[in-house]
Amino acid sequence: MLSNEKDTTRKASFLPIPSFGYSQETGLELGVGAIFSYYTDRKDTLTRSSNFSLNATYSTKKTYNVALKGDAWSPGNKYHFIGDVRFKRMPFNFYGIGNNTQKADEDKLIMNQIKVLFDAEQSFISHAYTGVSLGFENYKFTDQITGGIFSNSPGILDKDGGSVIYIGISQSYDTRNSNNYPSKGFFGRVTYQFAPRFFDSESFSGSQIKLDVRNFWPISKKIVLGVQGIYYTIQGSNKPFYLLQQMGNDQIMRGYYGGRYRDENLIASQLELRYRFMNRFGIVAFAGAGKVFNNDDVNLKRLKPNFGVGGRYFFDTAKGLSVRLDYGVGEKLASEKRQSGFYISLAEAF
Repeated sequence: MLSNEKDTTRKASFLPIPSFGYSQETGLELGVGAIFSYYTDRKDTLTRSSNFSLNATYSTKKTYNVALKGDAWSPGNKYHFIGDVRFKRMPFNFYGIGNNTQKADEDKLIMNQIKVLFDAEQSFISHAYTGVSLGFENYKFTDQITGGIFSNSPGILDKDGGSVIYIGISQSYDTRNSNNYPSKGFFGRVTYQFAPRFFDSESFSGSQIKLDVRNFWPISKKIVLGVQGIYYTIQGSNKPFYLLQQMGNDQIMRGYYGGRYRDENLIASQLELRYRFMNRFGIVAFAGAGKVFNNDDVNLKRLKPNFGVGGRYFFDTAKGLSVRLDYGVGEKLASEKRQSGFYISLAEAF
């Protein structure tokens, strides 16, 4: 676990991590995280590693969070499959809609979520992948404190929850030298998902578009500069609040509470300087900016900043798989504490 020598046998690796935590909303939370990685062709050094991760927790207040993600590559990288399955019953804080929500409006809700997404891509020309996707999401919400912004705001649609089914297409171009810890190369992916009015006459019908662009440059043998930019948008009729784009998570705009800011559009960018001073250990510094906005207010004004540092432990040095610890800081609003967040995750942020 501490050796700096790389394993050249390309054998499979498995790492379980116990997890625990405590908050007033969930009580004592216990669970496990794990990642399993392997090659579909161990002899072909160009075949990328396939990774499956699991995070499962349960709390003394009967909340739970189960997430299973898969990223699989066929021999020669001809086919690429992505899967994401989530079951969740968790409390969260709702602050309203828009880029200027206030801490004073914090409203406590409980969310029950089922989410299933599958993508399949095929490479027809070198480095390019064309794919199709199918997804389903179901939500139910309970307002723990009536009379707050959630119950009193007429512009918040589908407060009890609902379901959506969507089908999609994607196109990507990927020249990275690794899908886990790239040190050079470009990655770009655009997805289009359409949700028909499937369940009832008042359900959401529309489109979601996501654009994700990344590039990596080797500064030296041990230092890499990575840059990422994203743009997500949802368009259509009867857009429920839970399908609006949300800013802040453990991958981009670290330091902001997920869902503190949500709206029809999200734009964000970040750069990260990675210093892997040993095969087993590395440190990073990152900074970025982003915002959410509605379709009637398209501009780049009032971008919110974020910055932070992190540490890496590479449990599989050959594949570049790591346990990631990040501390991110966001903006300081008047009469509020500076927004910040601490994250423990598996694999790189991007």
